Amino acid sequence: MIYNHEVALQTAEYLLKIKAVKLSPKEPFTWASGIKSPIYCDNRITLSYPEIRTFVRENFVRAINEHFAGVEVIAGVATGGIAQGALVAQELGLPFAYIRSGKKDHGLSNQIEGRVEAGQRIVVVEDLISTGGSSLRAVDALREAGCVVTGMLAIFTYNLPISLAKFEEAKCDLITLSDYDVLIDKALEIGYVSDGDLAVLQEFKKNV
Repeated sequence: MIYNHEVALQTAEYLLKIKAVKLSPKEPFTWASGIKSPIYCDNRITLSYPEIRTFVRENFVRAINEHFAGVEVIAGVATGGIAQGALVAQELGLPFAYIRSGKKDHGLSNQIEGRVEAGQRIVVVEDLISTGGSSLRAVDALREAGCVVTGMLAIFTYNLPISLAKFEEAKCDLITLSDYDVLIDKALEIGYVSDGDLAVLQEFKKNV
């Protein structure tokens, strides 16, 4: 679910303003999952803008205080969630760790970097949710370590049916600052997309 509708609108406006959202209806982007998409959202760009970076951090902190009371550790998903998660952990005065996409093939073979302990209540931070696969692998890694994942925060979600089903199956609460529908509505309102683009974007989400 989105944290707050006004926050969702402002987040969408920021993402469009800094051109974090790329459209290519004729030559779709290929996501890590292999899905061909007419839209790509690069939320890592938000870190380059102090005003937006602060906005994201402050609203993540508010969401945690309202929905995930008692959190003991903030964990970021590599790579997009590392910086955002560290900023949130610093603001809350909490320990921070991050989760790799898989175990290292050298050294200590860690997948979780930083110190977490069994029984600790953890909130996971992501920058973006597409199919949900990589995000939920991080949740699985923490649970395998005995941690209690109370939920996940992300800047943006495409709200794809496949990701909604995966989060429900994993019993992991997801709160995002904005989502696909809000973003597309805002993009149309300010002329970022045409009516023709809109039809392609709506069809994409319907068919994934």
